[in-house]
Amino acid sequence: MKRVIIHVDMDAFFASVEIRDNPQLKNRPVVIGAKPHERGVVSTCNYIARKYGVHSAMNIKEAYRLCPQAVFMHGDYEKYRRISEELHHIWETYADITEYIACDEGYLDVTRSVRNFHSPEELGLLIKARVKAETGLTCSVGIGYSKSAAKIASEEKKPDGFFVIPDRESYCELISERDIRVIFGIGRRTAEKLNSYGIYKVKDIIAKSKQVLEMFGPKHGSFILNSALGLDERPVIHYDAADAKSLSREMTFQKDQRNFGFLQDVLLILARNVDERLKKRGLYGRTVTLKITYGDMKSITRSQACESTNDGYEIYKIAVELLRKVKRQPVRLIGLGMQNLSKDYIRQLSFADLQDKKQASGMEQGIGQLEQRYGVDLSLEKMHSALGYLYQVVEEMAARP
Repeated sequence: MKRVIIHVDMDAFFASVEIRDNPQLKNRPVVIGAKPHERGVVSTCNYIARKYGVHSAMNIKEAYRLCPQAVFMHGDYEKYRRISEELHHIWETYADITEYIACDEGYLDVTRSVRNFHSPEELGLLIKARVKAETGLTCSVGIGYSKSAAKIASEEKKPDGFFVIPDRESYCELISERDIRVIFGIGRRTAEKLNSYGIYKVKDIIAKSKQVLEMFGPKHGSFILNSALGLDERPVIHYDAADAKSLSREMTFQKDQRNFGFLQDVLLILARNVDERLKKRGLYGRTVTLKITYGDMKSITRSQACESTNDGYEIYKIAVELLRKVKRQPVRLIGLGMQNLSKDYIRQLSFADLQDKKQASGMEQGIGQLEQRYGVDLSLEKMHSALGYLYQVVEEMAARP
């Protein structure tokens, strides 16, 4: 049976939501992320801002230099999450299998469900129409015989686009003369290596297939070559959060932090966040990982294996020990994560475990002490009120003498 894959990609999602909710922003460049005087990067921007060279992941100060007239906004990520759920509900109505790449982008395998329509095009246009009618937002839809074809199709007519690549011949004809970076999996470094062999266009990959295989080996080299030839059998795979191999949370500070005691306090807040997410998914981890980015942008990670746990306070204590062993210099970012996740709780019950159950939670005590020390509200209710509250409250803590 010939596969039918749809790739749906919302157009400048975060920025489009803000423009929808505030019509005064229409026809103005809009940048979602940090403010110009803050540290941070561009999360997304609308197409007007992109004309000035602004793009996602760009340093916010560079974005301001390129487009000082733009409206710079913090994102309302809780609002975006709610709208994302509305979008997923629409898409899942028609898909046999969904695979979400981000909150605003996904692959839909409609191989079977498309039989209920006159054509794949009818189904794709219906999805576009429902998204517009129910959310007030536009999306670009690509239909293809593979994931690669569907992805390229969705990008062909952006924004508010619709394009179909029905077969391998159409795919090869479309991309043959294009830059090699049009192919999924070819990033900047891979492109530079291919360029050094005189490979700039997709057709060059095919013409110099032997060199590509020698450069990247049989596995990666074959993937690149097959992509250029339009051969892509990758299935649409539904992602389950419980299948994640790691889970983490990071905090970037507006000013570099030299006080390692304060960093320990931040670790406690991050550990509670990790604790909550692990328990929500029914997961346990066996490796604690600490990430540090210094003021000079050098990043390090330190890890320590542990017995299976999802207890935030236990994670926190291990992270503190890791923090004590790193070089003490100004810190720009701190992150805490758990790796080697599993739904299985694998450890022997010890006398210490029994004693811990009789005592009040170390996490609750620790959070209570932070609230008293800094005069802030760290209740879970408050933390859940808005995604940006975590960053706000940590900055308030940092400002305390």
